[in-house]
Amino acid sequence: MPVQCVNYEIIHEKIAVLTLNRPKAANALSVALLTELEDCIKKIRTTKEIGCVILTGSGEKAFCAGADLKERKNMSDKEVIAAVQKIGSVATAIEKIEVPVIAAINGTALGGGLELALACDLRIAANHVKLGLTETALAIIPGAGGTQRLPRLIGIGQAKLLIYTAKAISAEDALGIGLIERSVDFLDLRGETIKLAKQITKNGPIAIRQAKKAINQGIELPIDKALQIEHQSYLEVIPTKDRKEGLLAFQEKREPNYQGY
Repeated sequence: MPVQCVNYEIIHEKIAVLTLNRPKAANALSVALLTELEDCIKKIRTTKEIGCVILTGSGEKAFCAGADLKERKNMSDKEVIAAVQKIGSVATAIEKIEVPVIAAINGTALGGGLELALACDLRIAANHVKLGLTETALAIIPGAGGTQRLPRLIGIGQAKLLIYTAKAISAEDALGIGLIERSVDFLDLRGETIKLAKQITKNGPIAIRQAKKAINQGIELPIDKALQIEHQSYLEVIPTKDRKEGLLAFQEKREPNYQGY
């Protein structure tokens, strides 16, 4: 039986953990890995109990080194284009997961690997890692969403600086420009990421999904249109039993027991 390229597990009942599992290839994005990742995302979408997703890599060396260049060197131009589009479609699928997705960046994240992390809602990195969109050093450009998601996250100037120079930066520098939200010791990475995921999943699941929807759909719109989206998302939580449970729990000074309806 072939080794799985992506490990899928559910922890603490509500948290899905996806682990890129090609450590000998720096968890590079082969076609097989991307196909397995697509299948995992489909499974997450049909599992109502999941309230948060963690995306990480196996080992300490690499989160994901980007495209599998050994595989790609034997591809035709048409096949290369299809491979890049597949990375992009997987990144978009990650972005469209209704619940928050946290990238636990355990090692180097370059090229397409960083593009996957950019599609996540939050990024926590081990403090020894390097991150960068290094494609221009290979005479190509970030083609799986990097030229669009990076400037939206860190600003146009900083994004151009990273992409034009093809420079990989430290976790400390990445934290300073807002590329990641936290930097922790490698040994603490899994624990800190799970702790954050548990903080998220203890809150109202419908509210979390609607908050993500409002943020992601509204961020690029004029403020008046964005506020309309926020209002529509707010209307979705008003009739829920969870909202009433939240008020009752506050009144009774206890932890709420949210059920997702």
